[in-house]
Parts: sequence; structure tokens; C-alpha cells
Amino acid sequence: MTAARDYGLPLLLALALHALLGAMLAQGWNPSAAEPRVLQPRIVKAELMVLEATPPKARRATPPPQPAAPAARRPEPAPRPAPVPRPDREAAQQAERDAQRAKEEAERRERLARLAERAFEQALADEAAALQDNASADAAMSYLHGIYAKVVENWSRPPSARNDMQAELVVELIPTGEVVSVTLLTSSGSPRFDESAERAVRKARRFDVPQDMSLFEARFRRFTLLFKPEDLLR
Repeated sequence: MTAARDYGLPLLLALALHALLGAMLAQGWNPSAAEPRVLQPRIVKAELMVLEATPPKARRATPPPQPAAPAARRPEPAPRPAPVPRPDREAAQQAERDAQRAKEEAERRERLARLAERAFEQALADEAAALQDNASADAAMSYLHGIYAKVVENWSRPPSARNDMQAELVVELIPTGEVVSVTLLTSSGSPRFDESAERAVRKARRFDVPQDMSLFEARFRRFTLLFKPEDLLR
């Protein structure tokens, strides 16, 4: 087996060479016609080089790593103030409405209190005025009785006078009590009776009147006098 392996490659080469030669002869190759080629031997120069091993370079000693310098500590920022909770918008509007209603209610109560105070003051004023009016009415009636009595003293009864007759006169005075004018307001139906009543007032000329100017202006500056003969003939 070993011998067959040793001769197998040369055998194959020989077979290939013969096959090549056969193919060349078949194509008309003539070995005699070809010029013989002289093979020149080549001289190969060989030099032996001895390579010396280069000593390994000394490694530089790597310094041990230095500990990193501590970084400068930054100042801590001031704490932010806690956010103030914002009230809910609807709650804020409701609180505003409640405050407005409370304000309006307080104003309403204040107005009612003022009105009640004014009403009380007005009631007191009315009561005082009523009392004053009563006193003034009593004083005025006394002066009117005096005026009427003086007119009766100055009246002359006409022949046509009857008990059912009456004349209404408007009398105007000045603060001294003097008669300024006498005007017939309602006739008795008898011209002579009316004229006799007017003459009685004018003949008196002056009446006693109150010194209180407010009472005089209210009751005696211009007043109505009802003249009845039945009151005079009793």
C-alpha cells in the first residue's frame, strides 16, 4: 500500500505527459522543426542571515492611580416655599356670593332700623302735634267766641230776619286784630240780613287775637264766620 502511494503521483504525471504529447501530435506538432532550446542554468546566490533577538524594551513603570480630588461641594439651593393651595374657583365664587348676600342683608337691616327710628320719631312728633293742635284749638275757640260775641253786640236785627236764616262771611284780619275785609260767602236769601251781618263785623273794627303768630296765621289771618239769627234772638 505504501509503495502504491509513492508511485501513484509519478504515474499520473507520466500519463498526463503522454496524453499531452498525443494531443500535440494530433494537431501537427513536429518536434524536429522546432529549434532546440538550450536551458541556461541559473545561479542562485544565497546568504545566511543571522537574526539576533532584540531584547525586550524596559517597560515604564506606570505610577499608581492617584485618588481623584473631591469635587467642590456646591451650595445647596434654598428650599422653595411650600406652594400655597389655590382655592377652587367655584368655592371662591360661592364665598364671594355669600359675602355679597351678607353685606346686602346687613344694609337691609340698617335701613329697617333707620325706618323704624324715623317712624317712632314721626309718631312722637304726630302725638305732640296732636296735643298742640288740641291746645291750639281750645285757645282758638276761646278767641272765636270773643269775636262772635262782639259781632252780636254790634248787630242790628232787620225786620226781615227769621230764625232759619244764616249768612256765611269770610273775615280777614291783621296781627293787631283789625278788620281788613269782610266778604259774603254764602247768602241767607235775604239781602238785608246779609248786609246787617257785614255791618256788624265792620263796626267791631278790631278783635282780640292770639299773640302766637303761628296760631294767628293758622286760624285768624283769614277765617269763616257763620252768622245765625236764632242764636241772637234767644
